[in-house]
Amino acid sequence: MKAPSSRSLFRLAVAVVRFLPSALDEFAAEAGPRPLTAEAREVLIQCHLFCGFPRTIAALDHLRNAGIPPGPTPGPTPGTPGTPGTPGGPVLPQASPAAGRELFDRIYGDGAQGVREHLQSLDPDLAALVAEHAYGAVLSRGGLDASSRELLAVVMLAATGHDRQLASHVRGAVRCGAAPMEVEAALDAVEDLVRPEDMERARDVAARFTQPG
Repeated sequence: MKAPSSRSLFRLAVAVVRFLPSALDEFAAEAGPRPLTAEAREVLIQCHLFCGFPRTIAALDHLRNAGIPPGPTPGPTPGTPGTPGTPGGPVLPQASPAAGRELFDRIYGDGAQGVREHLQSLDPDLAALVAEHAYGAVLSRGGLDASSRELLAVVMLAATGHDRQLASHVRGAVRCGAAPMEVEAALDAVEDLVRPEDMERARDVAARFTQPG
């Protein structure tokens, strides 16, 4: 499977979170009948944070039926059963709380503590899951850099109509090194896969929040 372009990865992400079979077929046809690349696999893993496990699994099933088997599981040298890289062991690496906190602070800037307090006020267990799983185990893992992950978050949130979170991740993309024109280009790449009313709002959010701060 050839290395997919950024455009292809953005379209894959939206195809998963909206579960668009025709767009998944487009990705499969472009990629060819080979295992998922490391980058595409990271996109699919990240998607579950934005659309849940059922839709992500359905997308993987669809891609497999379209001729793309899953890629090999990366990990350390196989050891005893139940360790990463061992058949039957966990796929995700151990969570890195420190890396998760660092990424969270980078994305939310001066507002990071306020976001933590807001999540804590909603539900402490949910706040812990966001910190430990979303940021510590998924978003801070290797395979894609922080800027790419934030641009993926932008297109997925645009596609699902979550404007408040979209604003946070548009700012996060810029804080992680994406240029405003890259945010615009990411939205351009998925325009035909997003409901027109959602795309209109997303472009308005992007125009207002592509300045670092």
